[in-house]
Amino acid sequence: MIELTGIKKFYKTGNVITNALNEIDLAIDKGSFTSIIGQSGSGKTTLLNIIGLLESADSGEYIFNGKQMNSLNDREKSSVRNKNIGMIFQNYNLLPELTIYENVVLPMTFSDFPKDERQKRAKEALEIVGLYTRKEHRPFQLSGGQQQRVSIARAIASTPDVLVADEPTGNLDSKMSEQIMEIIQSINENGTTVIMVTHNDTHADLAQNKIHILDGEIQEIIRK
Repeated sequence: MIELTGIKKFYKTGNVITNALNEIDLAIDKGSFTSIIGQSGSGKTTLLNIIGLLESADSGEYIFNGKQMNSLNDREKSSVRNKNIGMIFQNYNLLPELTIYENVVLPMTFSDFPKDERQKRAKEALEIVGLYTRKEHRPFQLSGGQQQRVSIARAIASTPDVLVADEPTGNLDSKMSEQIMEIIQSINENGTTVIMVTHNDTHADLAQNKIHILDGEIQEIIRK
């Protein structure tokens, strides 16, 4: 599903150049569960952002579902991201003025789904994470774990090909973290490709493929 070849990314601050990624080669199969683990500043989130089309590589090739991503403009990348990539963030990124139901529906308004289909998908996604009965609540009325479950519902409502998760349990206690990981595993078992950045070795070990990244380079790939 995903092929990265010779991916490089650098950031320039004044006269200082930081190499975030250096010659990354990586292939991710459809339906797999891949974890990316490494120290802070190792480049793992940058790699995830490139896969999720939130950032562009400075060089190298990125192929997603057989299509070249490098040459796409921002609007085309947004279209691919909206239709094919679901994203879960550590800080949830929910809009506080909207209900959780409206938060789930909102991204689908930028797609081709008719209104009744958007409503149906939002209901089903919230039922999967066990929060449909609280659909009229706003984010501030929920716990951190519940807010993360809403962000998962938002990410899966459009039935994306791949679910990209950046430290999905980073702000949660151990009990809530286990619940979130169970939901993510269930989503993967139902056929969605999952790519997850984490600091948690136990959670990383749940994946079929575990990638260690250090100083912008892949050090090791462990496959079960």
